[in-house]
Amino acid sequence: MSSKSDSRPYRVPSGSRDTRRHTPKVNMSGLYQRAVKEAFVKLDPRVQVRNPVMSVVWVGTVITFLLTIDPNLFGTVQADINQQRLLNGLITFILLFTIVFANFAEAVAEGRGKAQADALRSTRTDTIARKLLPDGSIQEINSTELRRGDQVKVIAGDMIPADGEVTAGIGSVDESAITGESAPVLKQPGTDIASSVTGGTRLLSDELTVRITADPGQGFIDRMISLVEGAERTKTPNEIALTVLLAVLTLVFLIVVATMPSLTGYIAGFLSTAIGEQAAADLRNGASVAIMISLLVALIPTTIGGLLSAIGIAGMDRVAQFNVIATSGRAVEACGDINTLVLDKTGTITLGNRLAAEFIPVNGHSLEEVAQVALNASVFDETPEGRSIVALAERSGATVSFDPKLAEGVEFSARTRMSGTDLDGQEIRKGAVDAIKGFVRSRSGSAGASRGGHVPNTLDQAYEQVSRLGGTPLAVCQNDDIYGVIYLKDTVKPGLRERFDQLRRMGVRTIMLTGDNRITASVIAQEAGVDDFIAEATPEDKIDVIRSEQAQGKLVAMTGDGTNDAPALAQANVGLAMNSGTQAAKEAANMVDLDSDPTKLIDLITIGKQLLITRGALTTFSVANDIAKYFAIIPTIFAAAGIGVLNIMGLKSANSAIISALIYNALIILVLIPLALRGVQFRPLTADQLLRRNILIYGFGGVIAPFIAIKLIDVILPFS
Repeated sequence: MSSKSDSRPYRVPSGSRDTRRHTPKVNMSGLYQRAVKEAFVKLDPRVQVRNPVMSVVWVGTVITFLLTIDPNLFGTVQADINQQRLLNGLITFILLFTIVFANFAEAVAEGRGKAQADALRSTRTDTIARKLLPDGSIQEINSTELRRGDQVKVIAGDMIPADGEVTAGIGSVDESAITGESAPVLKQPGTDIASSVTGGTRLLSDELTVRITADPGQGFIDRMISLVEGAERTKTPNEIALTVLLAVLTLVFLIVVATMPSLTGYIAGFLSTAIGEQAAADLRNGASVAIMISLLVALIPTTIGGLLSAIGIAGMDRVAQFNVIATSGRAVEACGDINTLVLDKTGTITLGNRLAAEFIPVNGHSLEEVAQVALNASVFDETPEGRSIVALAERSGATVSFDPKLAEGVEFSARTRMSGTDLDGQEIRKGAVDAIKGFVRSRSGSAGASRGGHVPNTLDQAYEQVSRLGGTPLAVCQNDDIYGVIYLKDTVKPGLRERFDQLRRMGVRTIMLTGDNRITASVIAQEAGVDDFIAEATPEDKIDVIRSEQAQGKLVAMTGDGTNDAPALAQANVGLAMNSGTQAAKEAANMVDLDSDPTKLIDLITIGKQLLITRGALTTFSVANDIAKYFAIIPTIFAAAGIGVLNIMGLKSANSAIISALIYNALIILVLIPLALRGVQFRPLTADQLLRRNILIYGFGGVIAPFIAIKLIDVILPFS
């Protein structure tokens, strides 16, 4: 029997996760040199206008540059003209490098993606494909000429020319160029786990007939290249919302700073009468255009504004490192907001190698009789569990005593939940216990009936015995006579309970779906530590669970690989399809895992949350910086207005305060680039705990750091 939801043994990649990132190996040589060059290329105003915060800095840089040439451009400056020109030149230089450092952060993130894209391109080569024509003849054409629906013949040693589905043949395929997994994978038609092939992989043995499923430029490698390059990526909703917020904050500060000269002029008139003309002149010099631009740049959230794009690109890059194709950044970001995780049992929660471990006779039959009937029912079952039943039966002394050509195999279906063999009027079946019960009762009194079609009490006892062990019981019968139960044994993957505990602390609820009976499902659920489970699940149950959770305002993620999973994958907010699955599943999902590792969805949730945490932490740090810079600059610039007592940092002069703050403002972007690219260390905490931690570390740290750094720079600078 092959249950869609449970019997599929997924191939989990071997080795530690670290050994399977960045495959194929990415050449990062020259990355930073190219990024430096690209940082200056990005000074193009057509590029800068996409970032509202940095575009304000760009305009300010142009204005201060003009003021360096002519300090009296916007009115006569009462200070020494050469000293003012020097100050304006320094401000221009620092503002320029503030933009360059922000561009450098984005260029490094994009450069890492482009390096991965180049490595992927090296696996994609034009090959000669053997296209099968309608008359059965073969035409050799370039792989770029293949279209969806074409049939090609691939023989041992050939590169598979494009993504497709195996329709005939059986062979081993080397997928290491795509997945990094060195062990070859067996490909054959008619099974979800082994019918899909990827362009750029190589057939090692035998031959295959492949139906092409992707037009040129639309295959998995092409989609992966588009993902990791990142340069033309679409901003996610959260990123757009934060960009709008930063633009609003920038506009507010712009309005405030723009009104300062008028207010300063009014106060200066009062000071000239009350104190003296020198105090009024000092105040007017403090409100010069160059100083106001410096004040604006120091107060707007330039830190997060300069790093925002790099954070998003780096998040996509981390997904690519895990060999996952995402259709958009929206899918990656959605991983961080997931509330409910829906998981299949077999291959995800359990190892997926559900194999026959024991025959349990019932109804007065012997162990040898059960083994023989189980063997007869499994002759045509090519699933791993079917083959394990055959192997166990043969070890028990059973042999195939009929010509398989004279018998007819009955395939498993989700409706009947049985499979078996029809032989000389005998109907031999194995399947779910309740399905076999119904089958036997419907055959009572039929030809060949010998025991009246009744269901023995010992069947339920065997059923419960296997279920309480966490195994899957399959009943076997011949016509209306139940012979016994097959104990299929599977094992919960080690470490899952701890990972589910982490998800629970993050507020993510886990639901296990299984085709097993309720007793077996409850045992596995308890052992794995999931929050809830649904037993005897059908494909319809999956989409019902997702819709029910979404109706409560929750975001749902699930994995799948079969055609029956496609509707649920499309319905889920995050749908992760296996590369080993069907084309329908991969087209319905918004992520495809090239490693075909169902547990990777847990890693993707971690990556998504790390992206959101990093963005939130650096936003908190940036805003806290602005508060600190406010107290560092304002009292010093406008000391003549009587607020010099607020210069708690004891900065030497207004010019020193401005230059020190701007230098810190530029350098902090450069310092935070590694954190933006690597991401803030992920910790499995609740939203409230994360908020408190961010405020404590990045909020408090963001207030303290500018005071220390600006004071140190002020001491070093030669200004008096």
